[in-house]
This record gives sequence, C-alpha cells and structure tokens, in this order.
Amino acid sequence: MSGPAFADVPEGGNAVKIDATDRKILSELQRDAAQSLDEIAKAVGSSKTPVWNRIRKMREAGIIGAQTVVLDAEALGFEATFFVLIRTSEHEADWQRRFLHALQARPEVQEAHRLAGDIDYILKVRVKNARAYDAFYQALISEVKVHNVTALLSMEQIKETTALPL
Repeated sequence: MSGPAFADVPEGGNAVKIDATDRKILSELQRDAAQSLDEIAKAVGSSKTPVWNRIRKMREAGIIGAQTVVLDAEALGFEATFFVLIRTSEHEADWQRRFLHALQARPEVQEAHRLAGDIDYILKVRVKNARAYDAFYQALISEVKVHNVTALLSMEQIKETTALPL
C-alpha cells in the first residue's frame, strides 16, 4: 500500500486521521459501493461494527460523499462525448454567475473546469449525437457571451474512472 500510514484530512479545522484500514475500506467502496457491510469487512480483514464506525466517521468528515450508480451512456443512446474549450473576454462576477447557472441547468454537462492558461473553461458534454450537441451549443451561446468555442469529439473512450489512487 502506497502513501503514509496516516494522512491528515481536514474536517472543519480539525484533521481526521486516515490509516491503512480506512484506505482499504475506501478502495472497496470505490470498487463497488453496493456490496454489503459483511463483504467489505471480510475484504479488509475486520468485523462489521468497526468498519461501519469507520465509514460513518468518514461520511461525517466529508471524505465519503453521495453514493450513486454508474450508467452505461451508450446503452442509453448517449453516443457522443464532446470536450468543449471555451475562451471568454468576460470575467465579471455577473457573467460568471450567468455562465455557472447555464452550465448547472444543462444535464448534458458532466464536468466543467476553470483553467489556467489560454483556455478559460473546459466542459465534458455527453449527448446523443452531433445534432444534440448543436442544440446544446446554441442554447449556451444564447445565454452567455463567449469569445471562442472549440468542440472536440471523442472518437473513443480509452479509460474512465472515478476511483482515486489510494
């Protein structure tokens, strides 16, 4: 197992200690959060009650967030992933507020990042096809002014994970 035996994770000004057992629990949850407490305890070499207490403590500390399921986008007809590079000459608080609202209102936007460098923002947009992307693009630019937009179509997803390297 890599990393220090203990890591400090901030918790509202305090630090929560994460040890090797916590890392094993987190790895198991990342692998399959639907597995039973018995299965997790067995995998980490512990019993249910201590594992449950550790999970509860990590939830309270904000280390473990919402649990969800991963859907197969292509099986549901969402066959196109675009990475959208946005440059803007607008940096005022009102523009940023409207831009953030526009992104949050669109379920097609799976990720949005503000960047350092020549590009101001990058979006990961999942849609059914190019026509659906164009509708997304037209709606976005009707709400907020952008200087330049470049859309890159992903030809193949090579790797995807939400797991952190614990």
